[in-house]
Amino acid sequence: PSAGKPSASKPVAKVTPKPAPAPTHSKAATKASPTPKSSTRTTMSHAAPSARATRAKTPVAVSTDGNTAILPERPVLPIGYQPKPGEEYMSPEQLEYFRQKLLKWRADLVDESQQTIDNLREEVRDVGDDAERATRETENSLELRTRDRYRKLISKIDKALKRVEDGDYGYCEETGEEIGLERLEARPIATLSFDAQERWEHRQKQMGD
Repeated sequence: PSAGKPSASKPVAKVTPKPAPAPTHSKAATKASPTPKSSTRTTMSHAAPSARATRAKTPVAVSTDGNTAILPERPVLPIGYQPKPGEEYMSPEQLEYFRQKLLKWRADLVDESQQTIDNLREEVRDVGDDAERATRETENSLELRTRDRYRKLISKIDKALKRVEDGDYGYCEETGEEIGLERLEARPIATLSFDAQERWEHRQKQMGD
């Protein structure tokens, strides 16, 4: 009879499955998401040098007041070129002509001024008797006045060169009218027309009287 009974099986413990943990790769993916940001930075950092390189290729000139300006293209003048009344007044060619004239005048004045300084140094070493000393002092005084005149002329030439660069050269500062080629040939640093100059001199004379 016992053989006929089925064997009693032990009750199996019920195992409740634990919920699967959230995938860890999502956080990693979230952290890795700033990758496009870094690539954007890389792109910007590569773009900056190219912009600087382009800017560096552009020729610039520093003016006396510290500002920068693009160097203008200067016309090449024919040999022996002279401005003529029938031409466009203060055309690029005329401006270049007077610019070169002013620069040559300036260079000559600088050379003469340096020669004056050298002469004064030599004369200080070779001082003779009292009569010669008095003569040399008079000559030195004249040379110093000449050097001072050169210095003032150089300053006026520099201002005239600035007017050439600004496009104001050749026009009267008082009236705005043309100074004229003939007057500029005789005095390239002129800032007033002939009539305006006469009025200025008349005013100066009245003030002196």
